[in-house]
Amino acid sequence: MAAEEDAEALAAARPLLTDLYQVTMALGYWRAGRAHDHADFELFFRRCPFGGAFALFAGLRDCVRFLRAFHLRDADVQFLASKLPPDTDPAFFEHLRGLDCSSVTLRALPEGSLAFPGVPLLQVSGPLLVVQLLETPLLCLVGYASLVATNAARLRLIAGPEKRLLELGLRRAQGPDGGLTASTYSYLGGFDGSSNVLAGQLRGVPVAGTLAHSFITSFSGSEVPPEPMLAPAVGEGPAVNLPAHVKVWLERVCAHLGLGVQEPHPGERAAFVAYALAFPQAFQGLLDSYSVCRSGLPNFLAVALALGELGYRAVGLRLDSGDLLRQAQEIRGILQSTAARFQMPWLERVSITVSNNVDEEELARLVQELVCVGGQPRMKLTEDLEKQTLPGKKAAFRLLDADGSPLLDLLQLAEEPSPQPGQELRVWPRGAQEPRTVRPAQVELLLGLWVHRGQLCQPLPSLAESRAFAQRSLGNLRAAHRRLQSPEQYQVALSERLQALVGSLSTGSSL
Repeated sequence: MAAEEDAEALAAARPLLTDLYQVTMALGYWRAGRAHDHADFELFFRRCPFGGAFALFAGLRDCVRFLRAFHLRDADVQFLASKLPPDTDPAFFEHLRGLDCSSVTLRALPEGSLAFPGVPLLQVSGPLLVVQLLETPLLCLVGYASLVATNAARLRLIAGPEKRLLELGLRRAQGPDGGLTASTYSYLGGFDGSSNVLAGQLRGVPVAGTLAHSFITSFSGSEVPPEPMLAPAVGEGPAVNLPAHVKVWLERVCAHLGLGVQEPHPGERAAFVAYALAFPQAFQGLLDSYSVCRSGLPNFLAVALALGELGYRAVGLRLDSGDLLRQAQEIRGILQSTAARFQMPWLERVSITVSNNVDEEELARLVQELVCVGGQPRMKLTEDLEKQTLPGKKAAFRLLDADGSPLLDLLQLAEEPSPQPGQELRVWPRGAQEPRTVRPAQVELLLGLWVHRGQLCQPLPSLAESRAFAQRSLGNLRAAHRRLQSPEQYQVALSERLQALVGSLSTGSSL
């Protein structure tokens, strides 16, 4: 790991990222002499978020960092001692001081994988007491990350591959950690970048900025120096007084738009000029601080056209309130007519960015459970069938058609032979009363070995690589499963042996 990743790993370890009831269960295992019993835990979900038929798995990198750095410090143990009964055997706390993940094995989907209900995202194996303490932190690290990545992927599907999506939510995030997670996994799910500088520094997320209303409203009109000169973008031509040049263009623009030259707000125009002087190669405008069409747009056009005469090209404008679709359509028409009127064809292609609570509907309008202890399968039996778990240590495979599109995910007991391409398989779809036969053209093993007895087994892909993998995976998913409204549910099936084990445990014939 690089130095900054080492520092982040230590910060992310947070050994007390757990629930107190996990600690009390750990004490129960220790008192019963079961602390070192071998156990297998699986982390999965029961239904896809947002009413969809798929999820994206995210958070693997954070889980690996957590496991590799996990260790209870003296201060952590002392705090736990203060929360447990005072007569707790001191030897238990000595045991906690020696805990690490050197005996823990982690199997998981690759970061950015498509994930479906009931299919394990993670499998964690190791001493019972340790893996019990790990349950909550791993759920925490995977749950929110996967939710954010899935939401981002859905928005990307709506926007299509060409539109630029930026995450600008740090100011409204659930604290700095929540903000870092949201920015990181929005990018993994398909966004192009984030305004979050920390996500860029620590995670390599492309960062992009804009200007806010506070910048524009801080100007009244007289703050720009009297003679700020700006040289042409190329060549040896003379520098010009940008505010004076903008004033000339404002008169032309207002005449073209049928506005009085006094209508556009002078403070807004001064803010645009100040921004243009700082970023002539990347000028952009926020149009709705006052009036979009009677102030923001003419002020933006005056500055953009003044820059255009000097060889600079405005990169875009942003709308942050009102009827975003109607305004964007009107502004695109005005950009086109203005480009033709002043013979600056680049102007009609200036990008229009919209923000302000853009959810799926608005964007569309705009474009771990315990499964095995000591080698014995365990299954949660409940009257709520959705909450019943699948027993035993399992392997998971994705069966693919000849064109690479997924047919179904198959869960089977770990000791069963792996399915092979071209092999006819008799499987039991979850919830079905009868089996079905399937013959896959390709077979993918889903749960790769990432950590074995505390040691990293293969290099973790970069965030950008995981992002690309997620987009390829989504591209291979059938359109009926990608559909955001009333999608066809993706099929997860059990092998005949696993189905038989579920049946025997359900009826109590083999416990």
